[in-house]
Amino acid sequence: MADQQVIVIVALFLISLVLLVAVRHNKVDWGVRWFGIIDGLNRFICIHYHRVQPSEISLPEQGGCIIACNHVSGLDPLVLIAAARRPLRFMIAREEYERFGLQWLFRGVGCIPVERKGRPEQALREALRTLQSGEVLAIFPHGKMHLDSDPARKLKKGVAWLAQQANVPVIPLRLTGVRGEGHTLLSVFMRSRIKIEEFNPVNCLTEDNGDCLDKIAKCIEGRSS
Repeated sequence: MADQQVIVIVALFLISLVLLVAVRHNKVDWGVRWFGIIDGLNRFICIHYHRVQPSEISLPEQGGCIIACNHVSGLDPLVLIAAARRPLRFMIAREEYERFGLQWLFRGVGCIPVERKGRPEQALREALRTLQSGEVLAIFPHGKMHLDSDPARKLKKGVAWLAQQANVPVIPLRLTGVRGEGHTLLSVFMRSRIKIEEFNPVNCLTEDNGDCLDKIAKCIEGRSS
């Protein structure tokens, strides 16, 4: 009986410690307390395990904008969330959105599922409403994981279209230092030393689609001078 009491006390202590760490590291109000705890744990893990630089993404304090980032692993969304002081709404493939055991989380934080093999119009309309309501939309414009060693892959045109329709800036970011490149789950467990490189916002209203996409691509693919 004494051993069981010790186990219970230790378990409660560890749970309390985890909750304390989560609350202290939570920086964003997701509207649901549990999501705030998850946010805090994610920030703690990204900063102390994956060694994400403590600098934050330069987001406007209010109003819509688009984050466009290279996509090298399943860790990428967690890193972006850890570096932002505003909630991010991600456009993700429907097969990822419906992944067993995670759909409740993706739905709760407002992810927008995209039919990669079908017509993306519904997802684009939802993304446009998101921007028009003043939220931050995060996009991996290559459409799927794309490593620097892979053959050149054009960006999806949706990022430029959304920026033009919603009249919002695009903030290009580039992630480097991820050890588990090319992997979805493995990258979360492999310790990294991640750097987030941020570039000047791109105004797609003053550019045609081709020039806008080219500027974004040069930044997130590491070709910017």
